[in-house]
Amino acid sequence: MTSRADSSAGLRHSFKLQTRAIGALLMREVLTRYGRHNIGFLWLLLEPMLLTLGVTLLWHFTFKEHAGNLSITAFAVTGYSSIQLWRTTAGRCIHALQPNLSLLYHRNVRILDIYLARILLELSGATAAFAVMLCVFVGTDLIAPPDDLFPLLLGWFLLGWFGGALSLVLGAASELTELVDRVWHPVSYLLFPLSGAMFLVQWLPTAYQSVVLWVPMVTANELIRSGYFGSAVTAHTDIPWIVSVNMTLTLAGLYVCKVAEARVEHE
Repeated sequence: MTSRADSSAGLRHSFKLQTRAIGALLMREVLTRYGRHNIGFLWLLLEPMLLTLGVTLLWHFTFKEHAGNLSITAFAVTGYSSIQLWRTTAGRCIHALQPNLSLLYHRNVRILDIYLARILLELSGATAAFAVMLCVFVGTDLIAPPDDLFPLLLGWFLLGWFGGALSLVLGAASELTELVDRVWHPVSYLLFPLSGAMFLVQWLPTAYQSVVLWVPMVTANELIRSGYFGSAVTAHTDIPWIVSVNMTLTLAGLYVCKVAEARVEHE
């Protein structure tokens, strides 16, 4: 019993240390990126908001007549906000280790902590920006409130998990080869129109509906749109597939982090 208690206490102590380390890295990242001047860390919220608002205005004036009974403003906000969760987060994690190498001299700081801090920062900024825009647009009657929060939040969680796991893989792999940085940018541009941010699966020919669900982001976006628009859309999802992809990416990310850490220690 004593050994179990000691082991449990040691685990809690280690968890507390790692939580403090990630928190400190998070604050350092905010101060390094946004500084203490002007509006400072509020840029974490405003940057994704401005990008999403720009795209929303473009879609409003370009595709308004093609949206049918759906609000093109709501469609754009839910679609482009979701892009921030995987594309922007992954881009921020590539080569994130180089400017933070000196931090690894601290015993409680690991490579995984550096990536988790940056992932949490990006996901928090994107989530806060999405929530604020929804509140503002709904409060000003520009769009209707979401129909059902549960599928919306489930889709957002699954997409955030996907973005975090993908960022972990790409971030650690970018320390092993420069090809990751060169390949990711064109791949991310190709994935953008396939991610479900710009379409609903029900709009596609029946023969392609099951095929496009192999892109894991599509299921998450369908859940988000289903939660927002309710019965106005028919969601096509494959939740077991995106969960299995997320779990595989998470395990792969942890493994690649170990490999990258071993390489850094030998250099």
